[in-house]
Order: sequence, then C-alpha cells, then structure tokens
Amino acid sequence: MSHHAPAKPVSANRSNALAGIAKIPGDKSISHRSILLGGLASGLTTVSGLLEGEDVLHSVDVARALGAVIDQDADGVWQVRGTGNGALLEPEQPLQFGNSGTGCRLFMGLLGTYDFDSTFIGDPSLSSRPMARILDPLRLMGCQVVESSSGDRLPVTIHGSPMATPVQYRVPMPSAQVKSAVLLAGLNTPGITTVIEPVMTRDHTEKMLTGFGAALEVETDQDGVRHIRVEGQGQLTGQKIEVPSDPSSAAFIIVAALVIPGSKVEIPGVLMNPTRTGLIATLLEMGADIAIENRRISGGEEIADLTVTSSELKGVRVPGERSASMIDEYPILSVAASFANGPTYMEDVGELRVKESDRLAAVARGLEANGVDCAEGEDWFEVKGRPDGKGYGGGTVQTHLDHRIAMSFLILGMASEKSVTVDDGNPIATSFPEFLPLLKQLGASIGEAT
Repeated sequence: MSHHAPAKPVSANRSNALAGIAKIPGDKSISHRSILLGGLASGLTTVSGLLEGEDVLHSVDVARALGAVIDQDADGVWQVRGTGNGALLEPEQPLQFGNSGTGCRLFMGLLGTYDFDSTFIGDPSLSSRPMARILDPLRLMGCQVVESSSGDRLPVTIHGSPMATPVQYRVPMPSAQVKSAVLLAGLNTPGITTVIEPVMTRDHTEKMLTGFGAALEVETDQDGVRHIRVEGQGQLTGQKIEVPSDPSSAAFIIVAALVIPGSKVEIPGVLMNPTRTGLIATLLEMGADIAIENRRISGGEEIADLTVTSSELKGVRVPGERSASMIDEYPILSVAASFANGPTYMEDVGELRVKESDRLAAVARGLEANGVDCAEGEDWFEVKGRPDGKGYGGGTVQTHLDHRIAMSFLILGMASEKSVTVDDGNPIATSFPEFLPLLKQLGASIGEAT
C-alpha cells in the first residue's frame, strides 16, 4: 500500500462484549533494531516474530540497499546476513522510509559516520517531521548535511566524515530515537561515544547492542542520570532473536476490552520492559482489571500474558515523568479517559506535537468532533470523561496519515452511542496490519465506511 493510495474511510459502531485470545504482532521497536543490527553484524541473524508492517518492511529494504542479504524461510523466520560493522555499502538510490520516523532516525544515525552520501526520503507525514534533533549531534561528529528541506526536514542528504569524532552528548529531551541514533553513529567512530540521558527512555538499543557484542556500558549517577558509553569500530556478531508482542499495539486491544462492557480478552507474550509499560501503570491507577501473569524472560526482555476485563475507570493525573514510557500511547489513553469517571490530566506531553502528526491537536479535534469534552495546552492535555459514552460519536476524524490516531478513534467508536468514522484506514498497515481482522474476530463491529 502506498500512502498516496486513495483514502479508505473506516467506521466503528457500538460493539457487543469482546472475547477471545488476541495475538499481537511483534514489537516494532525491536523489529526495526533486529533488521538494522542484523544487517550490520557479521554472520547470520535469525528473527522470528518480526512485525511485518510497512514501517519495518521499509527497514528491510534499506538494510538490503546497504549490503545486507535478507530472506524469509518457509517457516516465516527472517534470515539476515550482515555486512560487518564499518562495511556498509553506499546506497545507489534514495532510502525510502514511508511513514517510519523510527526507521529513518535510526538509519540516519547509523549512516552519519560513513564517508559517502545517503539520501533519506519519506511520505508527506514523515517529510513534515523535524530531523534536527538527529542531525545536530551528527554534525558534532563531523557529519555534513549536504541538503535538506526547510527546518532540517526530509528529503535530507548527509555525508559522514572519513574521520568521525566521538562525542559526549547530553540529549536535550527524553527521546529513545535521539539516544539510539548517537549510539549507532558511535559504532563506526574511533574511541568512546557517550550519551548522557537525564530521563530514561526505552532501552532496547542498549540491550540489543550488548547482545550483538558491542562494547557498551551504562552507568547511573547519584542523580539518576544515565551515562551510556559505546566503543566504536568493534565487531558485532549475528544473533537469534525472538520478537515479543508489541505493547504499543496491545494498548488498543487493552483499552477496547476495558471500555466495552462485558469484555474479557487474553493477550499472550506482551513485552513488559519497564520503559514501555507506562500505559499499563496508568490504566491500573484508573481502576483497570488487568491481570499480569506468567512473567518470563525471552531474549533479555521480560514478557508476560495479560488478561483484560472490562472495568469502571476513574480519571487520574498522569505525571510528566511517565511520558517517556508511554509516549506513543497517549492517543489511546485519551480514549480510555473519555469513558472514565472524572477528568484525566496529562502532563509534559509536548513531544506529541512532533510525532507522525501533531498528535495532541489531532486527538483534541477528533474528540471534539465526537462529543468528548477536552482541553489542550502546549504541553498538557485534559479529557473530561463520561462512563456511559452517551452522546459520543457521530463524527469523522482527520487522521493526518497517522496510524495511532486512526486506531484510537476506531476504539472510541466501538464504545460510543453513535458510530465514529476515520477518514483513512490505510496508515494502520504501517504498524498493525492485523488490527481490523483481529478486532472482528474478537466481536467488534468495525469495517470500511459506506
């Protein structure tokens, strides 16, 4: 599917109780990094459970363009034969990332210390997103930005220095993508590259780099500030990776089961990395019935099985320090808050304004169009919920090519008095292509708008 394909409106109607087992696709963050690091490492990396959404498949194509040999066997396991650290090939064509901010920023960091031109392109949504936060530290390492659109936006062409300089870089905002880009740039840089992280963000890059054999250490000082050091020009070795279920995708099914009366849904094998479970913590504070069972370790990451039962939710105040562990989940949290008793106030969420869309504005306009009382500031958001959903729905939501906006508002429609329509369901394929079939299997009333 191309993001230039004709829009495909989708509607969700008030649904009966959801029931069954929901198998969620593989985690997107780990999927991206599995392909990137597998393509860089020496030898064979096997990846089972890879998320085969458009975002990750763009990373597959880019890794191939840089010299990796990637195939899928008869059992669906991906086989990645990497180039070896420092041996990526100069791409012959611009690198297309579609809607994938994660893929684009990670590969931009990786290629920022290679002595050749790399051009990064994407769809209109990705092309509107700022890349300065990645390019600024790369410039400090000697990377030249040959060409970029206004405000360091795509298309961007970079050329790494033949003598890249290791840096000590303090990330100015909580961002796993910025941290990861600098660490990946450090892999092809002589000496020690250090990232200073005042607020911990998802740590998949650190864990996976260590798993692939990078010389990496993490030190947390007395103020809780993390110092992450990676030694450049070492060898990475192919690994066997099993990708757990994506908690950001599971979030939509969790909230649907909570707000649709009578529902009970089991979700097996969900990633429970503490940097990714802010939404679950928040929902539990709101009174959600979420049983977390069979905790176990797989590939260095904690996973667990969840059983979610419909619940009466209450509004809460979501502290700003939690935002890093749930930054992608605020749109669906806003839907849960719409059916809670009382207001839910979310602090320090300004980062949402530079996601696939201005997600704060998109959520606010979507809720208003469907009768939900809300208010927004530059970096805060408040939803004043009504548990019965009476009067909700009846509107069409502008998704701005944003998959999480589309999915969130379809969940809203499943618990509202009237149907909710999103203007385009196509972007859902970027991260969760099984979303609509899975919800129908659980009993949802959802489908293409007529």
